[in-house]
Amino acid sequence: MFKHDLVSGSFIPPENIRQLRDLMRYRSKLTNYTTGEKNRAQNCLTTSNIQLDHVFTDVFGKSATAILNHILENPGKTFDVAPFVHRRCKTPIEEIQLSIDGNISPEQAEKLKIIRSHMDSLELCKLNLESTILTLADSLLPQINLVSTVPGIKSFSAIGVIAEIGTDMSAFPTAKHLCSWAGLAPQCNESGGKKKSSRVSKAGAYIKPLLIQCSNAVVSSNKHPEIKNRFLAIKKRRGHKKAIVAISRMLLTAIFHILSNSEPYNPVLYRNFDVAPVDSVERAVKLLEKRGFTVSQSA
Repeated sequence: MFKHDLVSGSFIPPENIRQLRDLMRYRSKLTNYTTGEKNRAQNCLTTSNIQLDHVFTDVFGKSATAILNHILENPGKTFDVAPFVHRRCKTPIEEIQLSIDGNISPEQAEKLKIIRSHMDSLELCKLNLESTILTLADSLLPQINLVSTVPGIKSFSAIGVIAEIGTDMSAFPTAKHLCSWAGLAPQCNESGGKKKSSRVSKAGAYIKPLLIQCSNAVVSSNKHPEIKNRFLAIKKRRGHKKAIVAISRMLLTAIFHILSNSEPYNPVLYRNFDVAPVDSVERAVKLLEKRGFTVSQSA
């Protein structure tokens, strides 16, 4: 069971979960470092007028990497890109050829080599760290499998959630307390009858970005209409960002009950969000019916 720290107001997890949390947070830092290096590499290419990002979805994919390797090995020499492009690439060869119509200086080339070497080192460190994480998480496998049933949350995302909130939900009186602790509940900043702000708090520096990332993934798919339709309904009224936070709160609430009852995610509980209302009249009828009223529409 969690202990409560009266000074910081946070929950102190057991030792194994605390270690898992520290490792998962370090994994997040390594991911951020890799992203930063990718941005620096892209800056080198932009400075040299090599616009691979215009013709490839992933500048670090197979085709783009093969082309970039040849450029670094043969600086200042023109070549045909066709042999380096994967057969499944849909971008015309002519456009790819135009995208490398630049000249990378020796200084930028050296910088790019160092960046790529650092990225390879970070990837190796991340793989070793993930091996340690999986070994430590083996004792929490039943709970991780339960959390993995939630849409959008798989493998390391489930481990990350468990590492942050633990497995014993008795530490939180209700799901709303957990959402507030994770920084996903709107603030109540009101004084003199005047409402100042309802933004979410800055709490949950690690779990909140993780859940928002998972929410963005699940609302882009049609596999879970109970979630996507709810997202679209909120987005229409409140905008994309607030809708994503609401879906993140929905996922965390589901996780709370899943761990409390040791039961997997059940989409049937969210079936009332399966069909999105078409117009304002249907939305009003749905709202009244949800509140227990019987609505009869006359011709």
